[in-house]
Amino acid sequence: MSGDQRRVHVTKLPADARRETSALGYTGVVPVKRWFLSSAERGNPHTSLDRRHGGRAWTTGNTVRPLVHGAVYFAELRRRVDAMHAGDELMFTDWRGDADELLDGPGTEVSTVLSRAAERGVIVKGLMWRSHWDRFAFSAAENRHLGEEIEQAGGECVRDMRVRPGGSHHQKYVVLRHPDRPELDIAFAGGIDLCHSRNDDVEHNGDPQRQPMAAVYGQRPPWHDAQLAIHGPAVGDVEATFRERWTDPTPMTRNPFYRLLDAVRQDDDSPDPLPEQLADPVGTGTHAVQILRTYPARLRGYPFAPHGERSVARAYRKVVANASSLIYVEDQYFWDAEVVRRFADALADNPNLHLIAIIPRFPDQDGRVSKPPNLIGRMQAIDLVRAAGPGRVAFYGIENHAGTPVYVHAKVCVIDDVWASIGSDNVNRRSWTHDSELSCAVFDESLDERPPRVVDRFGDGARRFARDLRLSLAREHLDRAPGEDADLLDPASAFEQFAASAARLQAWHDGGRRGERPPGRLRPYDLEPMSRRTRLWAEPLYRVVYDPDGRPLRMRLRHEF
Repeated sequence: MSGDQRRVHVTKLPADARRETSALGYTGVVPVKRWFLSSAERGNPHTSLDRRHGGRAWTTGNTVRPLVHGAVYFAELRRRVDAMHAGDELMFTDWRGDADELLDGPGTEVSTVLSRAAERGVIVKGLMWRSHWDRFAFSAAENRHLGEEIEQAGGECVRDMRVRPGGSHHQKYVVLRHPDRPELDIAFAGGIDLCHSRNDDVEHNGDPQRQPMAAVYGQRPPWHDAQLAIHGPAVGDVEATFRERWTDPTPMTRNPFYRLLDAVRQDDDSPDPLPEQLADPVGTGTHAVQILRTYPARLRGYPFAPHGERSVARAYRKVVANASSLIYVEDQYFWDAEVVRRFADALADNPNLHLIAIIPRFPDQDGRVSKPPNLIGRMQAIDLVRAAGPGRVAFYGIENHAGTPVYVHAKVCVIDDVWASIGSDNVNRRSWTHDSELSCAVFDESLDERPPRVVDRFGDGARRFARDLRLSLAREHLDRAPGEDADLLDPASAFEQFAASAARLQAWHDGGRRGERPPGRLRPYDLEPMSRRTRLWAEPLYRVVYDPDGRPLRMRLRHEF
């Protein structure tokens, strides 16, 4: 099929979800409505995201694979970009991009791989967050250098500062389209930036190209992260999100100093038109995918979200209230009492519900000013959920086999082995209201037949994708081989196995690390004490700078998202 034939807009509804024929007898359509947001629940009628399917707020027929660890993602991304040829299209967004970051060995720098694609005639378009000054530990110079090299090769990469004051574009995804080879179309979306420190693997020995971090993480900070590889109609939804931002007529920055600098340097601040969007890839899989976003309320708001969008927060509000047996979270922050109150309410309402959260044991910055604000919001959140579910809440950090803490950057959530999400959003107020974010929720039409087959309150049944994702992460953290997870299927048993493994490893450390190190990488998370004096200055700084609120005032006053 030619490129011209495929460049059509799809507006009709996709085929109904495939019918389940298992003993449970569910159709797949009814349960997904229970776990996904409707278009009305998304609360943003101005986006094209749901209109493009006739109002349905998700797609079916996708095939989704979790790519756990940057090394896994980078290798596949490099391979797929190298296979692109003239006329293919590559679109990406990023919070930080380091031009020299190696994707897969010598000669595979991010800038080299993307520039070679542009030189071959691939249409390369990038949106990088412009970033704040590097003196504040952000990424202004790195993002500019990556964009310059891509532009010199014939691509186009613009720096986007259309954010709320103090905010960022935090979305991290790549879309690859092939007009004459649609079977190769793919989108990668999740939490992994194209930058230093991300290229780590299951052993967690760290990326040799390190990003400056707290000293406790060593010279090669170990890094735990996750991305999704998506085939099917949802690729079109990720691309539609890119196009909304790309075609926004608002100037890339309104800062007169930046605009003067850009004019002097002849930087590209005016994105060129994109080709017409190709028809969505044909669905062949069993995964329903819902694209969730955050955009803040801001002056001169986004045309596609003039009052902002908080579908990430709204999705959590819906699915956490559904939770019956187990909420499994991996998160960089897990901050703010108002945000995690959803989790606390669910724990208080359901005495059988457990929460397992994997978080960094230490903040990424350890300065006297930067560290306390990084901790205070977490302290409040952990205290709240522990009080709501005593004995049913566990927080863990990860370490590698050398005993070096692993920085948890992943943004993963699995609820009752039914609903799963991987994205750029953290469980905090900034990600739910203030920065731009993109997450993908997955509901598998395929039931998991391993007992217990049902752990949710509705009888919808465990789903293969969600359960496999949770078990694969659990096996890594517990040092289990593939298949060694029978005692992890039941949520209550999994909670006990995590606790037992972490207790053994902590006891080994407490005993001076004598004898053979027990298997497992988890250690219980302990809250650091903080003086009242420190709290007095750290809390306002935390609320204003570290975890700001991007909601309209009326929503703040009503505690709504």
